[in-house]
Amino acid sequence: MMKVSVIGGGIIGLCSAYYLLKEGFKVTVIDKGTITEGASFINAGYITPSHFVPIAEPGMINQGIKWMFNNSSPFYIKPRWDMDFFKWAWYFKKSSTRKKVERAIPVLKELNIKSRDLYTEMLDSLDFEFHLERKGLLMVYKTAKNQDHELKLAEKGKELGLEVSVLDKEILHKTEPKFKDDVLGGVHYECDAHSTPELFMKNLKTWLQQNGVRFILGEHVDGFETDGKIIKSLKTVSDTIEADEFLLAAGTWTFGLVKQLGLNIPIQPGKGYSINIVRQTDIKLPAILTEAKVAVTPMKGFTRFAGTMEFSGDNSHIFTNRVSAIAKAASDYYTDLSFTSQEKQSATCGLRPISPDGLPFIGKSSKFKNLNIAAGHAMMGWSLGPVTGKLITEVIGKQKTSVSLEPFKVERF
Repeated sequence: MMKVSVIGGGIIGLCSAYYLLKEGFKVTVIDKGTITEGASFINAGYITPSHFVPIAEPGMINQGIKWMFNNSSPFYIKPRWDMDFFKWAWYFKKSSTRKKVERAIPVLKELNIKSRDLYTEMLDSLDFEFHLERKGLLMVYKTAKNQDHELKLAEKGKELGLEVSVLDKEILHKTEPKFKDDVLGGVHYECDAHSTPELFMKNLKTWLQQNGVRFILGEHVDGFETDGKIIKSLKTVSDTIEADEFLLAAGTWTFGLVKQLGLNIPIQPGKGYSINIVRQTDIKLPAILTEAKVAVTPMKGFTRFAGTMEFSGDNSHIFTNRVSAIAKAASDYYTDLSFTSQEKQSATCGLRPISPDGLPFIGKSSKFKNLNIAAGHAMMGWSLGPVTGKLITEVIGKQKTSVSLEPFKVERF
């Protein structure tokens, strides 16, 4: 039985372990934490064919520079001297062309649809319980400028074959009565689904353990033993772990791990925040408040408000003014909605692994025959978890992949 060591226990690592186990591999998952926190736990839970435009779109860098000195803005770059970030930003700028974005759109749409269907397959398999609903996603707006932008995206979505409806003010307020009167309308992507990340992660991990996956937690990977083009083992503080294949699915920390192997896979941490309200809010549908860039999700037993993209390095520091900005935005869109001091103080954050072009890295390294990468999913890690796990299992199993991996080449920068 071939042994695979998976480094990283987030959504990508656990979904990879799931499909590897199903294909008969002996799997070990190594994680520096306890698999109870981070981006895989605090995200908005969206499964989003609607998110077909990558983060690296024209104008994003300029917008980030404008907001650089406002650390409560939705997109914030902390001023600092960081050569790795400067290189990443240069790649990002080169990727932010209309031509490259147009090329990425059908690829992301296909990947998201396949992943949504795999979530349904997982639920139907009865392997483990989790929350999954397909109520769609509302993109709502207060300004004519955002309305125009969202209507153009809706037309593109229809061209791509997605189920999309444009809701005028009257229909939107009937669909979601909680919105305030100044919310002008919205676009309803019926193609989207949502889930509760904590439930999925907890129950998938338990199922994997019960079915023979070994977990090594609280251990940093300190190095690798190599022999030519083969990785023989990885080293932690307390152990040396041998395997036939190695998968780096460590999110934002993948960048540092591959550096040890002489590879350049540019990933920067993009911090996101979330606040939970564990009481009745009467919010029925997932929605993105487009002017504020805040995501709202009615989850199992609570409502989550998530947002911001913060480039401030590898840290878990929570800026209270950014939390307050999310709470204020939500209160500005929904009637009779307020956040207690305790709810705001309980806000959490996670680091999304952002690639320079907004596309993940999925596939094999050319430098090492048994090194596989699955990282850099930006804001779509949750949505793309199952399909990434399936694809990387096909790669490791030397099968024909379900979709072409050319756009996701590991060494494209």
